[in-house]
Amino acid sequence: MHILATSSASLDDLAEPIDLRQTPADVVALSFTDSDLAGLAAAWKADAARLPSMRLAALRDLRHPMSVDLWIDSVARHARVVLVRILGGYDWWRYGCDQLAAVVRERGIKLALLPGESHDEDQRLIEASTLPRAELDALLGYFREGGPANMAALVQRLARLAGSEAAVAEPVGVPKAGYYEPSLGVVDRPLSKVGGPSPPSLSCRTSPPQGGRSAFTGAGAYSSKASKEPSATPAIGETVDDRAISPPEGEMSGRTERGATELDVDNFAVVPILFYRSMLLAADVAPIDALAEALKLQGMAPVPIFVSSLKDPASLAFVEAALAALNPAAIVTATAFASGAEPGAETLFDRAGVPVFQVIVATTRREVWENNQRGLAPADLAMHVVLPELDGRILAGAISFKGEIETDPALAFRAFANRPEMDRVAQVAKRIAAFIRLQRTKRAERKLAILIPDYPSAPGRTGYAVGLDVPSSVLAMLHDLKEQGYAVEGIPQSPRALLDALEADGQGLSSEDYLRLSAGLPEGARDAVRAAWGSAEDQIGLREAPLSVLSDISPSGGGIGSSAAGSPLARPKIGESRAQGMIFPPEGEMSGRTERGATERLPLKAAAPRHFPFRAATFGNVTVALAPDRGRSADRRADYHDPALPPRHELIAFGLWLQKSLGVHAIIHVGAHGT
Repeated sequence: MHILATSSASLDDLAEPIDLRQTPADVVALSFTDSDLAGLAAAWKADAARLPSMRLAALRDLRHPMSVDLWIDSVARHARVVLVRILGGYDWWRYGCDQLAAVVRERGIKLALLPGESHDEDQRLIEASTLPRAELDALLGYFREGGPANMAALVQRLARLAGSEAAVAEPVGVPKAGYYEPSLGVVDRPLSKVGGPSPPSLSCRTSPPQGGRSAFTGAGAYSSKASKEPSATPAIGETVDDRAISPPEGEMSGRTERGATELDVDNFAVVPILFYRSMLLAADVAPIDALAEALKLQGMAPVPIFVSSLKDPASLAFVEAALAALNPAAIVTATAFASGAEPGAETLFDRAGVPVFQVIVATTRREVWENNQRGLAPADLAMHVVLPELDGRILAGAISFKGEIETDPALAFRAFANRPEMDRVAQVAKRIAAFIRLQRTKRAERKLAILIPDYPSAPGRTGYAVGLDVPSSVLAMLHDLKEQGYAVEGIPQSPRALLDALEADGQGLSSEDYLRLSAGLPEGARDAVRAAWGSAEDQIGLREAPLSVLSDISPSGGGIGSSAAGSPLARPKIGESRAQGMIFPPEGEMSGRTERGATERLPLKAAAPRHFPFRAATFGNVTVALAPDRGRSADRRADYHDPALPPRHELIAFGLWLQKSLGVHAIIHVGAHGT
């Protein structure tokens, strides 16, 4: 459904004054990122009895100048040390930087203004700070490396600057990229246990291999021997119990002492999950854990990989080596933006050669997403939807939103963390499983649905799209699919014959099947449909649809170029006019078009009294169809674009018919559509 989103805003709408109502403290820290604040909070609470008082605040709450002034007067001017980490640098918090710089110099307070991007240098932040350059670099080093140990050392260093006798430790290096296992943390090799819960959070020591089928051979590399035993691998998309593959007699099982299994790259669809290292360092990986578990339950082998950035050379090299070793069926990434390759240059994902699914770990708060018709906030739409499309990533959906966790009164800080949305996580896992299932199905066995537009416009413009001859395009696709090994039979000889077939085939879904299949839909959704349209029984057998008309935009004028019946479309040879390569009706017969371009419509077959009829025709394993109206045919323009209006029973029945009755693996939309 295409919805035109229009909105207006002023500067006053973008931020409102907020009084954080914090009390003074010796050390004050601010940041745009929840991971920074969560790490500092955890480090301070672990040793609070021996540390000076601390206050934390999110810069998103201090965007309005009045909020900044209130906070400086009540908190900052009474502190001994103020640390601010600004994502985007000086320009993103210009007013706050200027006011703080003036106050701390007046009162002799130590101020450290640090860039949010650890690799960048912002000379204006350095000049506004009161600490020496070496001290600023040291403080930034703790953020650059990250992790609980470095956050603890950072808190100790801030305490020392505030006058405490705390011991000071230098930053400790943490890998820029590596493998991660839910409940275990960072591991030196991928571990996976398909179909069951993740192993417990204990140390993991792999049993020594004794000729096992999968042996670790180097950094991120695997070698495998083919097993002669039949595989116990579950079908992709099938929810499974924990079914381990038994090793040949005399071999080790490959399980670790604590219950984890080494990754079996031969028998499972391996799906790496790329996510930001900052999530790991802030212990904010619940969405990744949930997604990994959901993929396992769908019969896949997830391999979580953390990266500092896909623009970081070390991270990029690690991921390249990991993908080469794992031979994945697909990739899931929770990283934002595009990969950063130069125009025309190959990206990491191009070289991988497999589909890449984008999942959204949203910064939008859940209640905002739920109550806003637009859904995600503009920043999330830009970072996770628009820019990743430049890499050709496939949007799989949001898996988590920001949610408030327990407020710590000692820090006067409202902490937010990534909260997985479990039904969305399951939906994403099913989408990926469906794609891999399609990928692994032989072409001759794949079932496809091609939907052509029936978009609201002037009556009778079925199959119309601006600048596209939809019926002729569909016929060309049917021929191309047949050439590529798909089971396609009985291809119509003309666009007119195709549209006639859609009206005459008499396909549909019985009322009994609809009631049975729709019972699996969420109860709230079923209630909304009944409230808007009444019971399903009231709509069964109805067929509100405009007359089918083929617009006169086809260069063939109703015929289709072909060298022989059922052969691929023929293009005119050099020196031959297009008309010479076309098939026309026998002399004296009409092509099926009226003088004004409309097609004559065959009478509808009488619908069965307990039946949802669909305009569809099946050609082997490919079904071509027109989707039923989403709403009232008399108000098609308004109904198609009304996000609050649930679809009619007939459209829901159509979707269930495609999914459950026909069992289609994929749907292809041709031209405009409003469903």
